[in-house]
Order: sequence, then structure tokens, then C-alpha cells
Amino acid sequence: MKGFGLTVFGTNIAKEVDRLSDHKVFGKVTDVVGLLIEVGGVQGSLSVGDHCEIIARNDRRVTCEVVGFSNNRALLMPFGPVDGIGMGSRVEISASKPVIYPDESWLGRVINAFGEPVDGKGPLISGAVAYPIHNAPPPAHDRQRVGDKIDLGVRAMNVFLTCCKGQRMGIFAGSGIGKSTLLSMMARHTAAQVSVVGMIGERSREAREFIEDHLGPEGMAHSVVIVATSDESPLIRRQAAYVTMTVAEYFRDQKNDVLCLMDSVTRFAMAQREISLSAGEPPVSKGYTPTVFSELPKLLERAGPGTAEQGTISGLFTVLVEGDDHNEPVADAVRGILDGHVVLDRAIAERGRFPPINILRSISRTMPACNSAEENAAVNRARKLMAVYEDMAELIRLGAYQRGSDPQVDEALHYYPMLEDFLAQEIGEKTDLATCYRMLYEILGMDGGEAPEAAPPEAAAEAPPETPPPEPAPEPSPEPAPAAAPDRAADTAPDMSPQPEPGADEAMTEPADPVIMPAGPSFQTLPDSPPPEEDKGDEAADAEAGGEPPGESGKSPEPSPEEPPQKQD
Repeated sequence: MKGFGLTVFGTNIAKEVDRLSDHKVFGKVTDVVGLLIEVGGVQGSLSVGDHCEIIARNDRRVTCEVVGFSNNRALLMPFGPVDGIGMGSRVEISASKPVIYPDESWLGRVINAFGEPVDGKGPLISGAVAYPIHNAPPPAHDRQRVGDKIDLGVRAMNVFLTCCKGQRMGIFAGSGIGKSTLLSMMARHTAAQVSVVGMIGERSREAREFIEDHLGPEGMAHSVVIVATSDESPLIRRQAAYVTMTVAEYFRDQKNDVLCLMDSVTRFAMAQREISLSAGEPPVSKGYTPTVFSELPKLLERAGPGTAEQGTISGLFTVLVEGDDHNEPVADAVRGILDGHVVLDRAIAERGRFPPINILRSISRTMPACNSAEENAAVNRARKLMAVYEDMAELIRLGAYQRGSDPQVDEALHYYPMLEDFLAQEIGEKTDLATCYRMLYEILGMDGGEAPEAAPPEAAAEAPPETPPPEPAPEPSPEPAPAAAPDRAADTAPDMSPQPEPGADEAMTEPADPVIMPAGPSFQTLPDSPPPEEDKGDEAADAEAGGEPPGESGKSPEPSPEEPPQKQD
């Protein structure tokens, strides 16, 4: 093993020697402002993106990158701290572009932004071909179209957001919702031949947890992980993203179907923002400079289908939306570049369903064409059921909706819990494409992809107890709102047979057609109204017992219907 390590080390040295030029160009540091270093005496020897080294105090070498020019001076930014760099420090110019030498043996390894191993497993074997870090994507007219569906092992992705080989998808979410966990599930369960994972600006604590716990030995066996933590310089964070795409391009050129996972594009944009602002570029939107929005497509377009002699790079890029605002500048720009977006909802995560993918707000732009008619029918029906439920979710939670009011809502109520269980999945659980669709057919009761004609029997059985069928309407009765209906019945009824003894109040409610009297007499008799009412009650009772209609006795000169208006006044 020791001899093997020396051989690899010697090979790497030989490749670096071959890249050396036949002469050296030196410059001197003329100014240092923050992270920006000005170097003079290098006119015509550097271009933007070149690397050079500054000899700091105690012969410490600080690698820098050229980010611009001003007043015949080169503007450099260091990959490390600027401690020990001062006026007159020597600068060694390298005329070559930064490159790496990927190899098949890199599978299962963890490297940094310079292509160096950081997992303690010894040196890496250098490949035969140098790959530039800043590479261009294949020409558009030479690229193939997206291929067949790729199995990601996650039910929500396989069914509702199916990805094809060569497709690029964005995962949009706020902080702490589960982007890294979802990425690890897909990297672990994918059917792709190679996975390249770029952890850009991640917490240093999470790097080892992601590799050992989430990715695991099974996923790591066919993966290469590139790590740049959040405490490193913006140049290292940005370069880690470029190296991630470069490693993916190497395996694509070996005719492999590569799954490239990057977490996150937002931190790449933030790193580019820091670099641009240090170089004096003015901001345009939320502090982001124009260079940020020009670099995003250069990075993301490197993923996708290759030429006829190459494989594919299927890209899944996470986007950290600031303040859960899915329309902030970086999210909006990335969404317009990619071929679909997956939205992780904080409300779904808070109620305990993981992965918390909001199916209704997510879309895969290549999905309708890659599915069969039966699969599309099942997916569309499930989406419709979830949409109907979400429209009525507030009323359902408040208990304001009753079953039977709307057949579509009743159907959604029946299927929604089963669809939620289908979308929930544990980190170590894997479900292939065929099993995913079979499970969805069973939930929806679709035999061979055909939807049932009637509502589910359980929903139909539960509906009648809460909403019984309406009884036949009774015959119209003379009981309208006005009190005159019973009075007319009393005048026109020929049968005056004796009735059970009514009370005084009952006699008061049986007058004939009301006669509205002038208001003057009514107000004059208001103080004496209680005694006459009692007498009228007795008289009415006697009259009914004797067969006479009430109000015909000689004791009262006015008909009894006059009393109700007095009581109303």
C-alpha cells in the first residue's frame, strides 16, 4: 500500500511538472483593501479566472484568483486568510487555467474545491485528461434530448414529479425544512450509475453526518462528494460548485448516467456576490450583482444531456429561499433556468409529513411526455383530489363542512388520508417506479389505470346518516306568518262544535278578520285594557261553550279583533 501511494504521488507530480511553463512572471502587491489585493507589474500576463500565489510572511503561500483589473493593476482575491500579506509581497504568476484530473477511483471519496482528498483515505489517483474547472456546456445543437425516466427511490418524486435522464430540477425551500435530507435519500436510492454531491457552504458539522448517516456506505459506494463549508472563503465556496460540475462531466464523458446533487445554489450566488462587491461591482437586486445572474446559467447549463458519444447529467439543485419568499431574485432566476421545481412547504413539515413536498406547487416540465396515458390519468386524478381537499381544508378543520354537501369534497375526504400516507416516507425506505404506480392505482381503486365510475362505497355509506334523504313536503296548511289566517278560518268554518276549554290567551288569538281602528281610541283605552281583556276572555269562553262566535255578545259594542292591535301598540 505504501508503494502504491508513492506511485500515485509521483504520477501527480509528473502531471504538474508537465503543466509548468518555461519561464516565470512575478509581480508585487501594491494595495490590500479587505479581501481585495492589488498587484502591479503583471500587465499582459493574467486574465480573469487565472490563479497565482502570493509569498506571505514566513514564506507562507496564499493562492489567489484574478477577479478583475483596474488602473493597470490586477485585482486578486485569496482562497485563504490575508494574514502576512503586505506591501511589496512577491506574486508568482501561473499562466495556466485551474484544472483537475478526475478518475474512476474517485468514487467513494470526499474531496475539496481543489480536487484534494479530505477523507483521510490517502491520495487520489489522477486521471489522464485535465478537465478545466470553468468549462463550457456542449453546444445546444449537438446535445441529445432527455432520455427515459430515472428512478429516484422517493415516491413523491417518482410519481408526481418524475425526472428524466438529463433533466434539471430545483428544490426550493427555506432553512431547516429538509432539503439535505431529501437529497441524501435520492443519492442513496437512485438507480443512476454515478452520483456527484456538492455541499456548497454547508455547516461543517453536517458534512460528516450527511456522509455517514444519510448517504451511508450504500450510497457512498457510487458517489463522489465535494465539500466546502460555510467558514471558507467565497472563492472556495464558488470553486466547489464548479468542481462539482467538472467531476460530473468527467463521468458523463465515460457514457454514464450521472445524478448531480448540489446543496445549495443560493450559497454559490452569495459567494459570487461577495466576490463581485469586493471588486467594486454595483448591486442591482437585494445586493446581488449582475455577475451573479450571468454566472448562474453558466453553472446550471453544464448539467443536462450530453452528445451522442456521451452520457447524461441529471441535476437536482437546492435553492435556499430567504425568508420563505419563493419569488426572491435568486429563486426566481433559477426557476427560469431549470426544467422544473420542487417546493418544500414549512407547514407540511410542521405537521410531521416528510419529505414535506407540496405537490400542488411543484412541477416537472418533462413529466407529461414521459408517462403513459394510464399513469397520467392516475397522477391527474390524485392531484385533483388533493386540490379539492386543500380548497376546503379550512372549513373541514373548523367542522363547518358536512358530508353530503358536495360529492367531490366527499371523495377528496375519503382519499386524502391515504394519499398523505403514500407521500410520507422514511429516510431508509426505498420504492421503485413500478411499485410507486402500483400503490397509487390501489389507493385510487384504478384497475389498470382506469378510474372507477362511482364514488367509493365507504363514502357513500357514510353520507346517508349525516344527510338523510328529504321527506315529502306536507300539504300546505293555513299557517302563514300573519295571524289573520286562523281568523279567516274561524269566520268561514260552519261547524261550531264545542271545543276544549281554552285559556284567555287562546281566545285572544282566534279573532276574525282584523279591523284596524283609529289610533286615538286605542290610546285612550290603554290604561283600562287589562280588566276588559279578562272579561273578554270569560265572554269568549262562554260564547264558545254556547255555540256563539266570539264578539257577538251585547256586552261589548266592538268586535274582539280590536284588542290585538291595542296589545301591539
